[in-house]
Amino acid sequence: MAMKVYANYLRPPAILPIRYNKPTKVRKFCVRNCSSDTFDADNSRKLVLEVKGRLKNEYHELPVGKNGRDDESMIFWFLKDRKFSVDDAVKRLSKAIKWRQEFGVDELSEDSMKIAAQTGKSSVHEFLDVNGKPVLIVQASKHFPGMQDEDEKLCVFQIEKALSKLPEGQEQILAIVDLRGFGTANADMNFLTFLFDVFYYYYPKRLGQILMVEAPFVFKPLWQLAKPLLKQHASLVRFCSVETVREEYFTPNTVPAIFRDEKATEVVSGNQG
Repeated sequence: MAMKVYANYLRPPAILPIRYNKPTKVRKFCVRNCSSDTFDADNSRKLVLEVKGRLKNEYHELPVGKNGRDDESMIFWFLKDRKFSVDDAVKRLSKAIKWRQEFGVDELSEDSMKIAAQTGKSSVHEFLDVNGKPVLIVQASKHFPGMQDEDEKLCVFQIEKALSKLPEGQEQILAIVDLRGFGTANADMNFLTFLFDVFYYYYPKRLGQILMVEAPFVFKPLWQLAKPLLKQHASLVRFCSVETVREEYFTPNTVPAIFRDEKATEVVSGNQG
């Protein structure tokens, strides 16, 4: 997933590792509850009920149920994101729930996204990283502008899928953007704006880190255009090498295929034989 630059824009040429050796089971995503250092359970509960009541009174037309206006775990998550401001949480939640309904998030499925997923633009890795985070992988060189609707739906589907793999006690995902082979033909500012808005408004604080892998020279000036769109997520970005991905985020058995050291893999396979 990369960026489309309009014609008038410049077109520049110590945590102990936790090993996970088995694929995690995918379950239907629902925003998780979590503890807070700021509010005790009683106060948090009161605020959740206050937001829940206001959503019912002021936005009664919104759906109920999981990820709806009466989903208390979702309400708590947005309260936490908004530093327990009831007014801010109500505003953000009403917007997020409306968006989910209009976008058709709950209708996205493996079957409906099968053809789009086969392009290889993005995928959810079968293993967690060494810190227990689900991993969303984007191959920027496979993205081309012109399929905005399909790309947006695939993007949201993959985010939901990654979040469905959250293990107990984990709240965030790792995003890896493979920039090898990226060129100006892959650039798509419209899509990038959509992507960052989705995480900022509808999946707040769900990104733990964003790895930009092997960024080419042509990407660096474009990054200066994109950086403001990231808002607070800009501090989560780390530019790194394939070697860093292999050595710091995965074990030899869990590293994604596109980042494997083929020579090392051959040696290991030979020794096992």
